Amino acid sequence: MRHEALRIAGEKVGADDRGADRRIAVHNPYTGQVVGSVPKATLAEADRAYAAAHAHKARLSRFERSNILNRAAALVRERTAEIAALITAESGLCLKDSTYEAGRVADVLMFGAIECLRDDGQTFSCDITPHGRKRRVHTQREPLLGVITAITPFNHPMNQVAHKVVPSVATNNRMVLKPSEKVPLSALYFADLLYEAGLPPPMLSVITGDPREIADAMLLHPSVDLITFTGGVAIGKYIAGKAGYRRVVLELGGNDPIIVLDDADLDEASTLAVQGSYKNSGQRCTAVKRMLVHNSVRQRFTDLVVDKTRAWSFGDPSNPKVEMGTVIDDAAARHFQQRVDEALAQGARLLAGHTREGALYAPTVIDQVQPHMLVVHEETFGPVSPIIGFNSIDEAIAISNGTAYGLSSSICTNRMDHIQRFVNELQVGTVNVREVPGYRLELTPFGGIKDSGLGYKEGVQEAMKSFTNLKTYSLPWA
Repeated sequence: MRHEALRIAGEKVGADDRGADRRIAVHNPYTGQVVGSVPKATLAEADRAYAAAHAHKARLSRFERSNILNRAAALVRERTAEIAALITAESGLCLKDSTYEAGRVADVLMFGAIECLRDDGQTFSCDITPHGRKRRVHTQREPLLGVITAITPFNHPMNQVAHKVVPSVATNNRMVLKPSEKVPLSALYFADLLYEAGLPPPMLSVITGDPREIADAMLLHPSVDLITFTGGVAIGKYIAGKAGYRRVVLELGGNDPIIVLDDADLDEASTLAVQGSYKNSGQRCTAVKRMLVHNSVRQRFTDLVVDKTRAWSFGDPSNPKVEMGTVIDDAAARHFQQRVDEALAQGARLLAGHTREGALYAPTVIDQVQPHMLVVHEETFGPVSPIIGFNSIDEAIAISNGTAYGLSSSICTNRMDHIQRFVNELQVGTVNVREVPGYRLELTPFGGIKDSGLGYKEGVQEAMKSFTNLKTYSLPWA
């Protein structure tokens, strides 16, 4: 059993000095066993974390920040097996997915190390208009005056954390992080890696606890300049309403389609559809959540998806050969089961899966799905593949845009005129052609619109921009 403590300015707090009522047990979703426990932080402890962060003046050079992040990346690569086992134990993700996640974490650190060496200023000559003078205007980016609050979800237990923490370190900011109470161990492990790599402890504190007790304090603390949150829409909108005069970066849900046109390579499209649906147990904001298929190829595509779904192995996530483990808990699996049951009652047809054992929910395919059904109208955050037919590109665009979400999408076609229409007309943050909706580098811009986010982007480069203030100054110049 792994017992953990808070990391307040690097100091371990609450490892052994509180009773069970002030600790949160972390359970393995597959076995139900307790794999560790973490403290329920008090309001006083949260305040202490913010005070320590606000009092610290980070003065690391770009070179020093880059070295810290590179050292941490090397540690992650050295300890990939240990990290993957921890992620699998607390989240139920299969070892294949957890190992891949560890590699992504190392990439985030590597890109952060590169980007903090880059000169992020601009220079403008002023003698380019009749009203100009012999001056030059320069810009530079500076850390925020206050502290960053970061709140992360249960999916991708370490990579979501890395995408908050690394840009903060790279820009010389100070952060107080609250990971999901369902998967806190990976976040604490990541913080310890950074301390080992040389990060000054006041630059990162990790607070674990019940969000009902401490969340408002983390949003409203007077030291907070910016709140960055990844998670559900309802909580994101709550944060936006509470934040007041603070910067807010929200990465919320998605209802991402794969759109298959009549000229698509159906073997390729069906492979992308299945991978996009079941990787990470379907628990990704960018997972394939709707399969929109031209009716002229729908039956052949459906047959391929069913065959590939039945071949997709699932079960014990600690088995290195298994392709899908559990979802986060029994309640989530029951929720997916109920969503599919409702769709079946409304006329959808079950083609594969739809069995459940605890938190293990089988990869599931349903067709004859209508856009109004809740399973596709809302975000179904699990391994469900609903197939919807369409007759024209206009209808496909209308169906895709017909939900409150606008995160990512996948297009399977070889026609450039159709690709251009989708890029221009889909109301999403990302359009990927002949690739899963979630494809990206850890460096590149990522984020959505509508209920998927406010249009601000994440990814290492964009997060570093949002975590800084831009200062302009001018100098006389002959």
